[in-house]
Amino acid sequence: MKLDLNDLLYSLSYALDCVEAEIFGVNPYHSERVAYLCVQLGKAYHYSEQDLLNLAAAAALHDNALTEYIAVRRTQMDEPTDEATNLPTAELLKIHCEMGEKNATVLPFYDKIKNAILYHHESADGTGPFGKKHTETSQMAQFIHLADLLDNVFDLTDVTDEMYQKIHNYLEKYKNVLFCPDLVATCNKTFPKPIHTLLKGEAPRKLIHKEFPLHLQEYGDDAIIGLATMFAKVVDYKSHFTCAHSLGIAQKAQKMGEYYKYDKDTCTKLYLAGALHDIGKLTISNDILEKPDKLTKEEFEVMKGHAKASWDILGRMANMEEIQSWAALHHEKLNGKGYPFHMTGKDLNKQERLLCCIDIYQALTESRPYKDGFNHAKTMDIMNGMVAKGEIDKDITHDLDVCFGT
Repeated sequence: MKLDLNDLLYSLSYALDCVEAEIFGVNPYHSERVAYLCVQLGKAYHYSEQDLLNLAAAAALHDNALTEYIAVRRTQMDEPTDEATNLPTAELLKIHCEMGEKNATVLPFYDKIKNAILYHHESADGTGPFGKKHTETSQMAQFIHLADLLDNVFDLTDVTDEMYQKIHNYLEKYKNVLFCPDLVATCNKTFPKPIHTLLKGEAPRKLIHKEFPLHLQEYGDDAIIGLATMFAKVVDYKSHFTCAHSLGIAQKAQKMGEYYKYDKDTCTKLYLAGALHDIGKLTISNDILEKPDKLTKEEFEVMKGHAKASWDILGRMANMEEIQSWAALHHEKLNGKGYPFHMTGKDLNKQERLLCCIDIYQALTESRPYKDGFNHAKTMDIMNGMVAKGEIDKDITHDLDVCFGT
């Protein structure tokens, strides 16, 4: 499958930024701002174009374990924060870094960014979660550390002359404490004047694309499935109500592709679409995702917004139009009563209908705090009722019964 891997990773990072904005109040596009700042620092150190691409990917994914971290953090919501960094100081930061590093091992270029995510919260004086001084961590980790902190402590979407001076003072104050002196000097030289609104809104992604024009590359099935599995874990950890929902759909979509005797590339695409189908849920508040009772009409309308969010997030990726439609249209119904676009049967192809049916099957068979999962027979009774109402595909429903009923 051909894709621009960095573009895919930037889109995932945007979805994670929505989670970070909900929890920590960080402005959207945080990861892309961090990636842009890191690239500029890398250029100052004469990194090659490929090393800059790898650095940008590591920077964009520095918080890839955010949803897993939040799952752990649920039991420790009031942990203290550090005045200089505004970040949790407890063992949770270490867990967050370890999880993120483990997730990154599926990346094809992992050996080029090894430990950059693991040590991105280490301070120059060794007071970080792993006790590593700047002489013991990579430049990439130090770049991400500096850029991440600056964007957490300051509003880099509008760097006025006054704020620029505050940033300069901050860097000097924490030189030899948070940051190594050489990196502080390089940062001041790399950004010698206020950047004003250079990094406002979606501008960082446009700047990164300007640095690295679109580059589609062929990736093997194993690489795509590894990446897709990482994405599924990121999405599913957002809510403990659905801790294996996306992964289950990815696996079932691939199995149905094999049942239909699709070629291996198509089966891999189905796995990827299944893994990404609910990526829009990262934009939905956990107050709604994890409400143990029935949602109000207003809350359900907010929840329904995840499908359009999935469409928009996947639409940011190059060469992903097929995946976008297979994944994001999983709540459309043949009778036009689905969402987000109220499509009808004539608008929906077989793969889009298939993901819809698999999503329903998975949801019905899963246990939730407010219900036990139904067995296969009960699930098929409900789905056949939906067929009778003209909501879902009759033939695909029959095929799911055959494929998963044995």
